[in-house]
Amino acid sequence: MIPWTQLGSAQIPNNGGELKFSQRGDEFSIRLSGIRGELMNSRLFNSEKVLAELGCAHLHFTDNAQVLVGGLGMGYTLAAALKAVSANSQVTVAELIPEVVVWNQGPLGNCAKNPLEDPRTKVHIGDVRALLKIRKPTFDAILLDVDNGPEGLTQKDNSSIYSPQGLEYIYKTLRPKGMVAIWSAGPDHQFTLRLKKAGFKAEDRVVRARPGKGSRHTIFLGRKP
Repeated sequence: MIPWTQLGSAQIPNNGGELKFSQRGDEFSIRLSGIRGELMNSRLFNSEKVLAELGCAHLHFTDNAQVLVGGLGMGYTLAAALKAVSANSQVTVAELIPEVVVWNQGPLGNCAKNPLEDPRTKVHIGDVRALLKIRKPTFDAILLDVDNGPEGLTQKDNSSIYSPQGLEYIYKTLRPKGMVAIWSAGPDHQFTLRLKKAGFKAEDRVVRARPGKGSRHTIFLGRKP
């Protein structure tokens, strides 16, 4: 078997641990120190792709759509969002860790067909919360793959995004009929209720890591009236 080769590492702010970026043949992996298993693998991306497809389904015929992607990861959500919107739309991707952007500009980018090179892509290196606090109708869709879902894993501060106040910020930053789509490692009935209390028409979908197989992930959807 081909061994893994570490290509890079990055420190997560606020003592969130260390990310390790590795390659084995044409397969890439990002792991978090102290956590068993992978955060991301380049062969397991179906749920990240479906996150964008569901979150942007209402934008296929919308000119000048504005989409926000929270978390670049391996680029699959960004790539699917770009595919879902028109040629004159813009997709802003917010990534907290600069090294993740660099990895996607290198060989990792080929996995998702280099979405950072698309002229419709705008990169914000920093916390996505800064863009959510605009609290003015700015985006037609907000796609969040930040941490492990509503319960923060790499940074406990990430949980604030999904708090009642965080959902209020998201609600106010969406345009009318806008959609928020949130990736989660698992179900959370209480979070669906929290979305509804924030004013969203909410539902959740179960999606597999690979089409028809693999781990089951949850996509939370909230539609603004």
